[in-house]
Amino acid sequence: MEYTSGAASWQKVLRRAVAGLLPRRPRQRRPGWSLGVPLIAAAAGLLFTTTATTAGGTALREDRRPQLTQLIDDTRQRVAEREAEAARLRADVEQQTEALADTDQPIAAERGRAAASRQSAGFTALTGSGVTVELDDARRLESLPEGASNDDLVVHQGDVQAVVNALWAGGAEAMSIMNVRVLSTSAVRCVGNTLLLHGRVYSPPFKIVAIGDPAALQRALAASEGVRLFKDAVDHYQLGYRETVSTVGVPAFEGSTALRSAKVPR
Repeated sequence: MEYTSGAASWQKVLRRAVAGLLPRRPRQRRPGWSLGVPLIAAAAGLLFTTTATTAGGTALREDRRPQLTQLIDDTRQRVAEREAEAARLRADVEQQTEALADTDQPIAAERGRAAASRQSAGFTALTGSGVTVELDDARRLESLPEGASNDDLVVHQGDVQAVVNALWAGGAEAMSIMNVRVLSTSAVRCVGNTLLLHGRVYSPPFKIVAIGDPAALQRALAASEGVRLFKDAVDHYQLGYRETVSTVGVPAFEGSTALRSAKVPR
């Protein structure tokens, strides 16, 4: 039992009595953020770690185009080095085969048979009358024609293929693209507005040379629907198309001669 005296003591007793009569305030629950904060912190840490790994020590917004250009140049250099090495090895094989043919009659006979087919196979350089076709992108325009896009202003893979197929159909005896000998099995592909041919990339204008009867080649070009469509685009979008007749030359095929499939002649 507590004894008090004076006015202050009576006020203290009164406050305790009143407090005993009032209902106790409910205990506040911890907000949901107290549980979510650790999860958010863990997710943020994972995001920062992933970003640092992806960036590789560089800024994510850094312009990577110079690096890409350097990568392309390095790859082209390696391809050129490998091609030079392959040419040297082919020359060594040819030299050793020729030396062996002097003492081996069957090998000598096969070499003579192969030599007779080198020209038709495209392994010799040729010169003669023919047609040259040049395709080029449109020059930069101050404003695009109505309804046109930038895609309409460049030479596409189908345009080059249309010219090549028309020249073959017109009886071309030999053909080159960008001074590279192509055969009937050569693949013509475009990456953007660049041409990919035998592992090398070429920029427009694309020059296609064909040896054959000029009149027949020009008739085949005029009859080609794909070539006509490109000529229409020349008028509308200022693309480049030039067709000339002259004495032309095409180099020998220098690509790989490895066989992927063969049949025994009967």
